Amino acid sequence: MRRRDRQIENWGEIVDVLRRADTIRLGINGNPFPYVVPLSFGFEEQDGQIVLYVHGAKDGMKHEMLDKNNHICVEAGIFHRYAETGTGVTAHYESVIGFGTAEVIYGDEAVRGLDLICTHCGYDGYAYDTTALERMRMYKIVLSSVTGKQSN
Repeated sequence: MRRRDRQIENWGEIVDVLRRADTIRLGINGNPFPYVVPLSFGFEEQDGQIVLYVHGAKDGMKHEMLDKNNHICVEAGIFHRYAETGTGVTAHYESVIGFGTAEVIYGDEAVRGLDLICTHCGYDGYAYDTTALERMRMYKIVLSSVTGKQSN
């Protein structure tokens, strides 16, 4: 990170940025270009790591690419505003970037993932029909490294 003065070093603050972010952008290795897709998500901490859950329809480019290479990059950002600095204009923001792997999950683990997505999206305890899981692919993304950055 070039601007170390903007680095978020406190783990709790990094987790809080994820808690307040409404969307992640999932970067997938493609050929010849990378593929980035915005997604709703849920997350939790497991053994000192951030674990994200995302889903999608059973088929599509995202799934085809992840089947070939499950190494991903995730970005979550919160934009606050633009502001004048006296010498220009800057953005005030908070962001998190993480690297890890995505794996398809099933059964109770997929139910847990969908529950966490519903909770993060403001529908804690939502009584969805669990047969919906048969029509989607649920992913568990374990982040092996995470950094945070802010400009206020």
